[in-house]
Amino acid sequence: MASGVQRYVPRRRCGHTTAVTIGGERFDVTANRGDDGGLGEVFICWGKHGTSGAGLVSTYAIALSIGLAHRVPLAELIRPGLDQYFVPNGRTNDPEIPRVWSPVDYIARRLAIDWLSYPDRAALGVYTLAERVRLSAHRGYGCVYGLLGTL
Repeated sequence: MASGVQRYVPRRRCGHTTAVTIGGERFDVTANRGDDGGLGEVFICWGKHGTSGAGLVSTYAIALSIGLAHRVPLAELIRPGLDQYFVPNGRTNDPEIPRVWSPVDYIARRLAIDWLSYPDRAALGVYTLAERVRLSAHRGYGCVYGLLGTL
């Protein structure tokens, strides 16, 4: 590995944890700020420690964090997770992201909404529910069903 390529998060860092329920399952997604003010690292907790599901989402968080440490743009890191389909899926208790295809889909959308600019999110097709409503009115749908059906 080349010297100076990896970026380290500060010893003390601030961030936030989002608790969400997806298909009846609770997830906690912690996103901490890096030294440049952008996303620096991600932690995901789900279910009982040591289970396959907990291990897989934890591994996803580690992969995201390593990519961020090596300066991979967040949009490129989350793009593969968008629209991934597996259980649990369906309704969430997050008003900005009411339905998802999987926990990975939710995490990618949540990180995009929290850490990417609107133009970057729009390029990925990630919008909050309010933004979808505005877009549907602008496009003349008159209702949100046309856009919500894409979820």
